[in-house]
Amino acid sequence: MTARFAAPAACPTGRDTSPDALRDVPGTTTPASPPAPRATAEQAAALRRDLEATGWGVDSVHHLLGDAADAALRREIRLPALRALRRALDEDRAAGAAPNPTAVLTALFMLGQTVSVAELDSALRRTRTRGALAMGLVEPAPDAGAGAAPRVRALVDLRPHEARDETGDVRWWIASDLGELATGAPLAPDHVLGIGGAGLALAALTPRRPVAAALDLGCGCGIQTLYLLRHADRVTATDVSERALAFTAFNAALAAVGPDRLELLAGSLLEPVAGRRFDLIVTNPPFVLTPPAVREAGLPLMEYRDAGRPVLPGLVAGLGEHLGVGAAAVMLGNWEHRRGRDWRRDVAGWVPDDLDAWVVEREAQDPVEYAALWLRDGGLAPERDLPRFEAALEAWIADFEARGVEGVGLGYLIVHRPDPDSDGAPRAPWRVLEKVATRPAGPLGEHVARCLEVRSGLAAMDDDAVAGLRPVTAPDVTEERHLCPGASEPDVILIRQGGGFGRVVEADAALAALVGVADGELSVAQIATAVAALTGADEAALRARMVAATRSLAAEGFVDL
Repeated sequence: MTARFAAPAACPTGRDTSPDALRDVPGTTTPASPPAPRATAEQAAALRRDLEATGWGVDSVHHLLGDAADAALRREIRLPALRALRRALDEDRAAGAAPNPTAVLTALFMLGQTVSVAELDSALRRTRTRGALAMGLVEPAPDAGAGAAPRVRALVDLRPHEARDETGDVRWWIASDLGELATGAPLAPDHVLGIGGAGLALAALTPRRPVAAALDLGCGCGIQTLYLLRHADRVTATDVSERALAFTAFNAALAAVGPDRLELLAGSLLEPVAGRRFDLIVTNPPFVLTPPAVREAGLPLMEYRDAGRPVLPGLVAGLGEHLGVGAAAVMLGNWEHRRGRDWRRDVAGWVPDDLDAWVVEREAQDPVEYAALWLRDGGLAPERDLPRFEAALEAWIADFEARGVEGVGLGYLIVHRPDPDSDGAPRAPWRVLEKVATRPAGPLGEHVARCLEVRSGLAAMDDDAVAGLRPVTAPDVTEERHLCPGASEPDVILIRQGGGFGRVVEADAALAALVGVADGELSVAQIATAVAALTGADEAALRARMVAATRSLAAEGFVDL
């Protein structure tokens, strides 16, 4: 599945988007936590038809803004986008035409600008301003002066999001709370995030094969729920935040999700689904652990990221009770690197003994980098309040030092309940905990699904059975040979993967031979015999190496079985 979304932007409110000029006008900041939007089925259907009729999507926003302004907006530089909006609305006025609905909706919901009631009525012809007010999408803007036309400003961030998978294309409009720069104030503790990098990473990581029952644990604005509904018969979405559940309900209604396919439950982590099992669980849990001293320095506990206690150890340990046979849980997380200890051993200790586990560390941050990242995320930045920022940073670093934390890893955790062996006996689980720094070429969901299948199948096979397999080199695999000038043999052979994680393996001649001749005609044992005859290597030792290599290469997607 691939996804596209309109450029994220967060700009101060109180901007005028009239055709006269996008000039600054006095205004007040949006309340920290206005009521979450709500809509009846009829209201959501009317709004959806309006948005479809406007053509407001990723491409229309990009076309309106242009390459440079759209790219700048993704870096949170708003001026080029404001100039593009001004130009579009001025051209409409000069031509006596109705205002461009993409310009109006982008200005209002993505750039935090005020628009006139007439402009919004023109863009949303069924819903109109009255309907937007009733749903809690907008509120009256402060009076701009005597004789000025009434205006409104957004209470929510609303933007198009598009996805493509095996079932076709889809366009959603996702509502969330206004961002920090849009409100002019730090995020509220009950802030509901929109679509960000972490959410997109989780969506791209999740296998998209059909399932009967899926769980979105900690649903936030509901973007994972909408993705799950593309391939799950029924989805249960939970969150400790009633506000998040309200946003999920609104976004699901706007996406025309029937109430019979979505269940919303309030509660902490797995408590709302006690005693139930699912075919797939996805979660971006609140894994940031902020020391109490940092709270005392003024950083609030944010519902969307903080739990006030270690979450992942208990959450991962409890997942086994909720996974059906062959089911998987996919999540994002972070873990500490402690002095004198291997993070792999610590994280492996979270996993129940009867589950497979695949943990991928994508990057590691030093304590200062990690603490500064989340301080900024919580609204503390040195350019705003240097004394408070440094006090909180001091508290965080001191906590890490006292506990011997030398870094923090960030990445993916996938746990899987094994299928039983052919005789019905439980299979011994496998464990893979690794660091993968290469950049994936695209979505990883199908790669993850295939890797789980292959690792599980290989775990049930002894070495003789693997030796009898007839591998086929994957079509995205290439080989590079590096020779010194005048050399007859390569000094380095690299086997590159075009898909998946984009891994690169340094191979010796035997491994290169295995990958080079694996076309489905010869078994691993036959390849080992042929290579041993050509090189004079010990056949038994070579066969053992090739069997081990086949397990690794197949599990990572270099060869198909």
